[in-house]
Amino acid sequence: MEVPLKKIYEEEVVPALMKEFGYKNKLQVPRLVKIVLNMGIGEGSRNRDIIEQHAKEMELIAGQKPVITKAKRAISNFKIRKGMPVGVKVTLRGKNMYNFLYKLINLSLPKVRDFRGVNPNSFDGRGNFSMGITEQLIFPEISPDQVKRIQGMDIIIVTTAKTNEEARRLLELLGMPFRKQQ
Repeated sequence: MEVPLKKIYEEEVVPALMKEFGYKNKLQVPRLVKIVLNMGIGEGSRNRDIIEQHAKEMELIAGQKPVITKAKRAISNFKIRKGMPVGVKVTLRGKNMYNFLYKLINLSLPKVRDFRGVNPNSFDGRGNFSMGITEQLIFPEISPDQVKRIQGMDIIIVTTAKTNEEARRLLELLGMPFRKQQ
């Protein structure tokens, strides 16, 4: 199946970026490398069922099985020992990455209450974009009746762009709804 966002990238975004930034070769044009979804679950260290529930939800959202992350060191203030499960994460590449980004931009973000756009200043200086979502219910695969605990997640979009301006323009052309700056 042809991914609509990949087709848009190849037919519209690449020529626009080549013209705008003066690239001589198509291989110079920034592209998406991967999207990482990360859900930190603090209570998960004490309750195994919560980790498994959120892992199932993450699998529905991402379309691939997540990895359960474990604590690297013990932190006594949080009652965490080394090796305890503390979250779930998924790294999406290729077709899954484009499908997820399409779903995020066109289906999930418009469902957010009082949504005015994503923060355009969330770039790291090397062309990677990070954003947080406060609840997993915005994704169409999640049924609100079956959710026991509302949980947020981080979404990191990694690109080959060298600067924030190139990455911002790439994501704008792909349809990312950035907030207007005053």
